Amino acid sequence: MAPSPQRLDPDRSRRRLQLLAALAQAKSTRESIPSPRLRNLRLRELIATRRRPVN
Repeated sequence: MAPSPQRLDPDRSRRRLQLLAALAQAKSTRESIPSPRLRNLRLRELIATRRRPVN
C-alpha cells in the first residue's frame, strides 16, 4: 500500500494559500507596469501619430 501524504493542519494550509494569493497578486501587479523601454516606445508612437497631419 502506498503511503498517503500527510495532511497539513488547517492553519498552515490557510497561511500557505494566503501567501500564494499574495505572490500571485504581486506578480500580476509587477507585470502590468510596463518597462521604461516599452513605455518610451509607446510615447514615441503617440507623439508620431499626433504630429501627422490630418487630411
